[in-house]
Amino acid sequence: MINHYDIAYGLGVGLSSPFWLARRSTRTKVLRAFSQRMGHVAGRDTSRPAIMIHAVSLGEINATRSLIERLRSARGDVAFIVSVTTETGYARGLELYGSSADVTLVRYPLDFSPAVDRLLVALRPALVVLMELEVWPNFIRRCAQRKIPVLLINGRITPGSFRKYRLAQPLVGSMFARLSHAAVQDETYARRFVELGVPAARVSVTGTMKFDSATVADSLPGQTELGEAVGLTPGKDRIWVCGSTGPGEEAIIVPIYRRLLEKFTGLRLVIVPRKPERFDEAAEAITAARFPIIRRSKPEDVPRKADLPPIVLGDTIGELRKFYALAEVVFVGRTLVDLGHRQHGSDMIEPAALGKQVVVGPFTANFADAMDRFTAADAMAVVQNPQQLAGAVEKMLADPAEAHRMGERAREVVKAGQGATQRNAAIILDTLGAVSTMDRR
Repeated sequence: MINHYDIAYGLGVGLSSPFWLARRSTRTKVLRAFSQRMGHVAGRDTSRPAIMIHAVSLGEINATRSLIERLRSARGDVAFIVSVTTETGYARGLELYGSSADVTLVRYPLDFSPAVDRLLVALRPALVVLMELEVWPNFIRRCAQRKIPVLLINGRITPGSFRKYRLAQPLVGSMFARLSHAAVQDETYARRFVELGVPAARVSVTGTMKFDSATVADSLPGQTELGEAVGLTPGKDRIWVCGSTGPGEEAIIVPIYRRLLEKFTGLRLVIVPRKPERFDEAAEAITAARFPIIRRSKPEDVPRKADLPPIVLGDTIGELRKFYALAEVVFVGRTLVDLGHRQHGSDMIEPAALGKQVVVGPFTANFADAMDRFTAADAMAVVQNPQQLAGAVEKMLADPAEAHRMGERAREVVKAGQGATQRNAAIILDTLGAVSTMDRR
């Protein structure tokens, strides 16, 4: 039987090849995807049923942790397959599950039917759980042919993506109709999924899991040691952490820091880029501004005494939360520069859960529901440009009592928003129970 999706994918690769072959970075990325994501995975012990959970990148993989803990406690007989797409997601997956006997970590296959078939045959999941909006037609159709239920949890769909899917409704309607259930973040998303073809009876609103993955606390284990390693002393130093920054943002932040130092001489700056491949780029932005630098990966390279305090570059994976715990004021990156709708916003919930005073830019669509809650509670500062960012940080540093009250309001928003993971886990367990009942017949 002719697979029109495979033909379309093949044509797309062929027609775009002059572009991605000509650019080294793009060529490396495409060739790596074909070498790693063609479904060539080792088989697993199939004596236990397995739930496959697909988490695209870092934020989603972090959200799987509490979900798997809940599922594991309810069904000790179940194994887990966690699939990821990005390199940062895979690295985080190794940190979380590399030593877990009941978790198999794999790269999600490209949506060519042979790649999907190889993975499903090797791993034989009892059901599949997709996070947010990672729906692909071949994957979902192949699961349907094998009678593997596919659930979507933490579902959301941006206005831009919704418009594109609506235009392609004749092609994608059956894909959405095949979903066994869509557990989405809010009523707006629910209406959109129904319009795209998911039967209304199979759509429910469960909230966002991003609140559940945040640790509500005043401090975190290891934060003091981290501060000592890079020369930061909370209480003595006033610390501004800029986390998950994207291209162009470091070049904005460093000059603002220079101006703030004129008024707040004890202020220290920490920059933690979102992607590891940008660590060196961020370092160059710091040194180009003639600031000394301390890289977390090389804390022994302490700069010689200089007129300006060294900027700390968090160039490791998995320590952003601890840097946030050291902060007095936080700016969450990928929000001030428009990097495209797929990168509109990084996780502002984590620093909010720590009671920090948080500033974000205007591009936060990927966290729209959370931002609605924060802004309604006057719990977060939203700025439109670099001048407003400088003003917001200065205001927080000048009035720490009011900034502290804002941080506490943000923490209360996080507490009120938690619970989606438990609701999604209940849907997954109900579906798994129905699959087990069918198998026994």
